[in-house]
Amino acid sequence: MATRSPTIGLIANPVSARDIRRVVANANNLQIADRVNIVLRVLAAAGSCGVERVLMMPDKGGISAMLSRSLARERGLNHHFPDVQFLDMDVCSTVEDTFGATRRLRAAGVAAIVVLGGDGTHRAVARECGDVPIAGISTGTNNAFPEMREPTITGMAVGLYASGRLSDGQALSPNKILDVVVDGRHRDVALVDAVISTDRYVGARALWRTETLRSLYVTYADPGAIGMSAIAGLLEPVGRREPGGCAVELCPTSESPKWSLLAPIAPGMVRPVGISGWQRMGADQAFRVGHQAGVVALDGERELAFDPGDVVTVTLRENAFRTLDVSRCLHLAAADGLFRVSAP
Repeated sequence: MATRSPTIGLIANPVSARDIRRVVANANNLQIADRVNIVLRVLAAAGSCGVERVLMMPDKGGISAMLSRSLARERGLNHHFPDVQFLDMDVCSTVEDTFGATRRLRAAGVAAIVVLGGDGTHRAVARECGDVPIAGISTGTNNAFPEMREPTITGMAVGLYASGRLSDGQALSPNKILDVVVDGRHRDVALVDAVISTDRYVGARALWRTETLRSLYVTYADPGAIGMSAIAGLLEPVGRREPGGCAVELCPTSESPKWSLLAPIAPGMVRPVGISGWQRMGADQAFRVGHQAGVVALDGERELAFDPGDVVTVTLRENAFRTLDVSRCLHLAAADGLFRVSAP
């Protein structure tokens, strides 16, 4: 098995879970101290499993400063923390920080990138990570993509992979994306869902008004998820690793839809959604949006506005990027005895 450099990247979004869904629903809001605590747990676990160096995105939200103080205080408490270095880059507290940091981590040759954030943060990393795998930790509002898991366990799995004790074939899983193109000029991706809304402006980025929704496209649909993908999940579940996706046509409940579906579109927010029909999406099959104007929301956030005459297409791509399968990593490591240490 090839030995990799035990260096990983880490991107922690200091402002995830702070959108309008905190006002209109009962969404959570992690404080900076909570985020730093999560990072410390990842670092301690990754260090104990072989990671020697971590390259981390700096920020103006307070994570970098508080983490530096915490590391200085806790290094003597029997924790084997890796050497943490912050990337030399200017930050502006926008998604451009995540794009730029991901590109730098990729160029630095890190073995994997640990991401703290919601669906939007993971989408930004996936867009720029190339062949570098992602290990996601859920700290956002709607979290259909990153799984809910104790950060210590994620840190252990990353350490096993980064130190070369688990191979690509053992540790990594392929993922699908939605490739969205507006009139051949604007292009972006979604990890879980792309939604067409009649809203004409980006405005408050988060989606929460179901009466404006017209079409939904998903890479996978879990009935136990929350957010826009839950609509498809309650109609026709599609597995995360299963080929293909699903396209759903929506309409306001006031327009006598064929079905009305109760869906959990945000934490504490279950709303009726009008359904006109749905169909499976095949890989590389372009779906042309039939609506004349509106906004394309990617993973729950409005991103791309389009006008009458613009051509909008949504295409499912398979094997687009890789993620660390944390559960499989721990099972394989246990079966291979990687955690066993001979007694002196």
